[in-house]
Amino acid sequence: MLRTTPPPTPGIHHVTCVTNDPQGNLDFWIETLGLRLVKRSVNQDDPETYHFFFADAEGNPGTSMTFFPWTDLSRGKVGSGQVARTAFRVPEGSLEYWEDRFDRYDVTYGDRIDRFGETVLPFEDPGGLPVELVEVGIPGDDPTVPWTEFVPEDAAIRGFHSVTLWLGDPAPTADLLRTMGFEESGTEKTTEGATGDERTRFAANGPVGRYVDVLPTIEAGRQGSGTVHHVAFQTPSDEDQKAMREAVQSAGLRPTQQIDRHWFRSVYFREFGGILFELATSGPGYTSDEPLEALGERLVLPGEFEARREQIQRSLPDVTIPETE
Repeated sequence: MLRTTPPPTPGIHHVTCVTNDPQGNLDFWIETLGLRLVKRSVNQDDPETYHFFFADAEGNPGTSMTFFPWTDLSRGKVGSGQVARTAFRVPEGSLEYWEDRFDRYDVTYGDRIDRFGETVLPFEDPGGLPVELVEVGIPGDDPTVPWTEFVPEDAAIRGFHSVTLWLGDPAPTADLLRTMGFEESGTEKTTEGATGDERTRFAANGPVGRYVDVLPTIEAGRQGSGTVHHVAFQTPSDEDQKAMREAVQSAGLRPTQQIDRHWFRSVYFREFGGILFELATSGPGYTSDEPLEALGERLVLPGEFEARREQIQRSLPDVTIPETE
């Protein structure tokens, strides 16, 4: 039983995934899906690999999808102990636009699904990652800012909707989510891929990335292209993060000490089912080292890596950032 109650997380901060083609990843997430490249950097644990950050126009928390593109990496398989689906919010009435766009760009997508009263469009990115678009009402005071270079505002992605976790035994993870500030908001029958037949939804109190769905499954998976590396949850301040870390530790899990990731500060741990969770602060943010109007235009090498710029640049494959004509 968890013994401390931290300030609740507002929801998802970012999701980091693994893929196998740097250029294809940039082309799809910028040009096809219309997200902004807000940071072009390197994997801080493997600086000969890119780390791309795609988000809304300002790189707000709750909007950032990031990738480690390991060239020629074999395809993975989603299974138990993984984030099985990552879903984004799009404005009501925009799914027809997205289906037409996917046809035009030869994107693999499925039939629309009704889930908890919302309409969901499932698809795959070129690296094999399962992704979803969910139609929602976007309020006038929504904190996300649409990037409209490739996709019009009335269809643009507006941050995360949810992640779906596949777990052998969902109960311990459900308890952990409750302690993190999520509340169980519903359960419904499902036949969506996993061997479990019930999807349980947990909701945080923030406006973006507020849902985590949990499904039971014994289906085995493997890491590789098209899988999620980790999911990060918002702990806006250092004090919030410290309290959440203590709660996680009280649960019997083993969180790391705080690690400086340059644009936010992070704590990592594996939850009971084996999925890598991160707690991430809101600041300093992506504009701490680049002006807002120039986000993503240059290769940013944080901290000690700047002194190795020439060596690192030689090791990275050449890429071209898609631009509108």
